[in-house]
Amino acid sequence: MIDIKPIVTEKATAISQANNRYSFRVSPELNKHQIKDAIEKLYGVKVIGISTMNYDGKKKQRYTKSGVISGKVAAFKKAIVTLAEGETIDFYSNL
Repeated sequence: MIDIKPIVTEKATAISQANNRYSFRVSPELNKHQIKDAIEKLYGVKVIGISTMNYDGKKKQRYTKSGVISGKVAAFKKAIVTLAEGETIDFYSNL
């Protein structure tokens, strides 16, 4: 299953406006070729470059009345996709 979700944060939006690069949270088992094909098919754009990063899950804990609650944030893979000149992706078009 191909799972690709856009990352829409202030930093990601600033990078996309300045450098025509978009951030996506992708399935960890996908490689760059699969990510490129999926982005081109989903958004109808021409991808010229992809950088991927694997993030480890973080351990978190919080203090409550009943004691310390421990947990872990899930690990994920992030892809930074560079589009061809003149191509854009509008995440807000279907709202």
